[in-house]
Amino acid sequence: MNKSQNSSQRPGGTQISRRRFLQVGAAGLAAAAFHVTGLPLTPAQAAAVAARRQAGNLRVAWGGAPATLDPLYASADTEIAFLNAVYDYLIDTNATYELVPRLASSWNMSDDGLTYTLQIAEGVKFHDGSDLTIDDILWTFERLRSDPESATAGLYANIDSIEAGDGSSVVFHLAQPNPDFLYTLSDNHAVILKSGAENIGTDFNGTGPFKLDEYVPDRATLSANADYWAGTPGAETLEFLYFDSVESAANALQGGTVDVVLRMDNATFLNLQNGSYNAQSVPTSGHDLVRLRADREPGSDERVRQAFKLATDRQAIFDRIQFGFGSVGRDSPVAPVFEAYYTEETPLPERDPEAAKALLADAGYPDGLDMTLYVPNLADRVALAQALAAQWAEAGINITIEPQEEAVYYADNGWLEVDLAITPWGARPTPQLFLDLYLRCDAAWNEAHFCDDELEQLIETAGSTSDLDARKQAYADIQRLLIERGPIIIPYFFASFGVMADTVSGVEVLPFPGRTNFNQTTV
Repeated sequence: MNKSQNSSQRPGGTQISRRRFLQVGAAGLAAAAFHVTGLPLTPAQAAAVAARRQAGNLRVAWGGAPATLDPLYASADTEIAFLNAVYDYLIDTNATYELVPRLASSWNMSDDGLTYTLQIAEGVKFHDGSDLTIDDILWTFERLRSDPESATAGLYANIDSIEAGDGSSVVFHLAQPNPDFLYTLSDNHAVILKSGAENIGTDFNGTGPFKLDEYVPDRATLSANADYWAGTPGAETLEFLYFDSVESAANALQGGTVDVVLRMDNATFLNLQNGSYNAQSVPTSGHDLVRLRADREPGSDERVRQAFKLATDRQAIFDRIQFGFGSVGRDSPVAPVFEAYYTEETPLPERDPEAAKALLADAGYPDGLDMTLYVPNLADRVALAQALAAQWAEAGINITIEPQEEAVYYADNGWLEVDLAITPWGARPTPQLFLDLYLRCDAAWNEAHFCDDELEQLIETAGSTSDLDARKQAYADIQRLLIERGPIIIPYFFASFGVMADTVSGVEVLPFPGRTNFNQTTV
C-alpha cells in the first residue's frame, strides 16, 4: 500500500487504516474527475495563467483526491499534503531522513533513554488567532494514543506519560527505550490540533503555513498565513488540484494549468523529465512487497518460500519496471538509504528455476503450483505481477493475476487474508517502522502471517537497544533471516518523483511526496 508513513506510503498502524477510507473514497475519486487535455492554450488562457503566476499562485496537481482529512485516519499523499500545509508537526524529516525541527526547536534525551524533552517554538498561533499551548500538544497526543482504531495507537503505546515541562517544553516518558522515538513524533498522522477541537476533518484550525479558503471535490484552495511563526510563505496562494489520474495531472502541467506534479509512475516521470521542467528524483525506502502467506499451505513450507525466491530475478525486474530509478531489493525492508544498517553480507540466491522446481517437488508439489496473485490495479504494480508470473512459470509456479481497484484490494482487510499478493509500502524514515508494522508476530499489518521466534527477538533488540553496534548486528541478522527463510520478496525500492515548471523554485521533493513543504516555494 502506499501505506502512508506510519503512513502511508503504507499504513501506519491498526486494523482500520487507510483501507477504510479508500473504500469510502472511491466515490469521491470519481466525483473528483477534473479532466485536462494538455492542448495548447488560447491567448486568453495563456494570459490568465500568466496573471495567476504573477499573483504568486502555486498550483500542485495530484492524481487522485483525499478520502479523509481526519489526521487519525489520513494516509494517502493527497491527504497528508493537505494536513502538512494547514497544520504543523513537532518534528520533520528531510530528503535523507534526518530529523528537522518544526514546532519543536530542539530536544534532548535522558541518559536512560526513557525521557525526551522538547522545546516548543514561541509565538506560534492557530489560524483563529489563539496561542499554541502545551495543553494543545498533550491533547493531540492523547487523541493519537487513545483511539484503538487509529494508525497511531500502537505506534505510541510505549509512551508511559506526557506532561508539560519547564517553560515552553513538553516531556515524553517512555515505558522502555526506543532509539527511533523522535522519528515516531514525525509520523504522518501527528499534526498538532487545538485542544478540544471539534469537527476534525471538516474544520481546519491549524498553526501551519497556509489557511484553507475553500475545499471542493476537485481542489483545495489555501492562502498564505501571514502570521506564520516560521515566516510568511513565498506563495500567496496554494492550490491542490485533484485529477482523476496521474496522466491527467501530467497533461495539466504540460498545458500550463498547474505548476507542480508529485507522485507519479516511472514512465510518466521519464516523459516529463525530457521536457523543459525541473525534475527531481529522490531514492526512498518505499517498496512493493511480494509475500506468501506463511501460516498455511503452501507458504507454510520453507521449501516453497525458497522456491519462489530461486525463481525470481530481482535485477531483471528492477530494470524492466523501475527503469533504473531507486535500487534493487534484497527481500528485506532495510533499504540502501538506511546506510548505517544496510548490508549485502548475506548473498541472495542466484536465480535457478530448476532448483526451484526440485524444492517444490520435495515439498509435495511435483507438478508445480497454481496460485492467484492479488495486486492493486496500478500500472507499475500490474507490470510487476506480469514480470513475476513470467519468471515463476519457468519454475512451475503458474500464476493467475487478479488486479483489483485499491478500494476493493484493501476493503474489509481482504489484502491480509489472501495467500499471495503484492502490496505497495510507502517510504518510512527508519527500517524499524516497517518491521513493527508488518513483520512482528502481532503486527497489525502482518500480511504474510509470519511469526518466527528468532526474528521477533531481533526486531525487539533492534528497536530498543541504544548500543549502535548491537543494533547494526540485529539488522544484519534480520536481513540474513529474511533472505534465508522469509516469506517476502522485495524486488526493488522505488524513487519519489516531482516535476515543476521552470517558473517554480524552492521545492524539495521528499521520499513521502505528501510531506513535501511548500512554504519556501516561490512562483
